[in-house]
Amino acid sequence: MNENDSRQAIIDGEHLRLLSIGYIISGIFSALFSLMGLMYAVIGLVMSRFFSGLAKDSNHPVEVPPEFMGTFIALFGGAFFLVLVSLALAKFWAASRIRRRKSRVAIQVVAAITCFGVPYGTILGVCTFMVMSRKSVVDVFDAVATADDRQIAPG
Repeated sequence: MNENDSRQAIIDGEHLRLLSIGYIISGIFSALFSLMGLMYAVIGLVMSRFFSGLAKDSNHPVEVPPEFMGTFIALFGGAFFLVLVSLALAKFWAASRIRRRKSRVAIQVVAAITCFGVPYGTILGVCTFMVMSRKSVVDVFDAVATADDRQIAPG
């Protein structure tokens, strides 16, 4: 390994470390933001209960909003929560894979999904594509995959 290869290996290692940290931070924010969906689900359930009780006790049912509105808000909040928690888990998984130098294509899939999170996710996703497409990084990931295949193969 010559001096340029050694220098590039150090740069690649640092960039991969920074990407891993970026995915951890992004995953934390996705997980925290998913709590808003959980809040909507709780509010929707409370509204549904409140509207159904109000409709039974009211002399003027026309003034009461429909009961399904609370259920709709609860379902929307629950779906929002599940999607963002899944995204947070995918980002944590990508960070783990980057640290282990495995699953380069799967990391790029997570990077593509992360690009929808404007502006931070887009920056993280584009940087991921830039680093993961380097020949030296591809070689590192392929070397780890080859070493894993040798350990698994009966010998």
